[in-house]
Amino acid sequence: MVPVTALPIHDGAVWISGHQIRAVGSWSEIQEIQSGTSGPVTGPVTDLGAVALFPGLVNAHCHLDYTAMVGLLTPQGEFPDWIKGILTLKSQWTDAEFEASWLLGARQQLETGTTTVANIETRAHQLAGLRAATPLRIFSFLEMTGIRSGREPERILAEAIEVLKSLPPNRGGVGLSPHAPYSTSPELLRVVADAARRDGWRITCHVAESEPEFDMFMYRRGSLFSWLENQRPSEDCGLGSPIQHLHRHGLLDSPLLAVHVNCLWGDDALRLAARGASVVHCPRSHAYFSHPRFQREVLTEAGVPICLGTDSLASTRASREGPPVLSLIDELRAMASDDPSLSPRQMLAEVTINPARALGLKSVLGELSTGALADLLVIPYAGSPATVEEALIHHRGPVAATMIGGRWEWIAPGCSVPVSNSGLTSSPLVRHSP
Repeated sequence: MVPVTALPIHDGAVWISGHQIRAVGSWSEIQEIQSGTSGPVTGPVTDLGAVALFPGLVNAHCHLDYTAMVGLLTPQGEFPDWIKGILTLKSQWTDAEFEASWLLGARQQLETGTTTVANIETRAHQLAGLRAATPLRIFSFLEMTGIRSGREPERILAEAIEVLKSLPPNRGGVGLSPHAPYSTSPELLRVVADAARRDGWRITCHVAESEPEFDMFMYRRGSLFSWLENQRPSEDCGLGSPIQHLHRHGLLDSPLLAVHVNCLWGDDALRLAARGASVVHCPRSHAYFSHPRFQREVLTEAGVPICLGTDSLASTRASREGPPVLSLIDELRAMASDDPSLSPRQMLAEVTINPARALGLKSVLGELSTGALADLLVIPYAGSPATVEEALIHHRGPVAATMIGGRWEWIAPGCSVPVSNSGLTSSPLVRHSP
């Protein structure tokens, strides 16, 4: 068992009460804890056999509604060309296609051990139904642009907040996503920042993703600047880096999930750290676009927490194994291949405790600990606790089982792990036996 906040436990057990974890430890420790409780302890004991048990993974950045776009777009010579391609493709899709694509992505996440997704939502009118159709914890960040529409920033924000406040209660949460510096106006960034400070909205934003974006804001030049020069005001260009642009307009004044951040300048990393921002790296999407090298060392040295996201399958290449799926485990494996110096423990933190903290859910998600939500994933494993974290990174395909809130929401077909949902409201024990 891998609690993440503690060393792996041989012959581990998790005591679950309702939707939360009551205790974790070795099997013998949990038996001692139970024997010392007041009153009878009821509920089944599920012996999972030779497996590894992890907390459910937390995806810090995703576009579920682009899942079925896999293979429909090819990397272009310039990043703006890809943007034009996906805008054209989106304009040709129906509501039904977007809904099916979103649900396909949600299912792929569940089957590969992710239990919480920070998702960028573009279909406000479908959002309530989509969130209700999956057991995943969906943190819905409603996307805002406004460059082409010409609408007032205050109105764009008001409409987004109205949608989010109208959503029925859900396992996840909601937030705001001004798409990127190049696709929003400075005025929209400012009103979003004001709302976040005033009302506590959590924010995510694509920023400093590509060299064309960096050149646009630093130097008023490049392919992105040329394409957008007549579509948006350009007075905000030539004044500094994209990170400085966000800072200047207040978007770093509240906790921010800054997505991609491939192009840093000067004290950008220190600015992010000082304001409590987290950076989301998407390894397979990064490779798809051949973006500048991700500056992990600079960010880490400055004290910026790093999280992983899947981005979308519209920007993920196929491999020799076949078409890609939305899988944080596949992102971990891609990152390990790209940077062998990273330790498995460090990588695991970037899909568990780091994104949980970035979403304001420290000690609630991304770890197996007393009081945390009972979100688990199971993979077959019969090796040593010393190599169990590495085993997750190299696991391929669906996981054996995924639990969310004390309920098994995914069990792989033909899975030999003896799991069921009977009696899960009455303090079950989940045990790994060697």
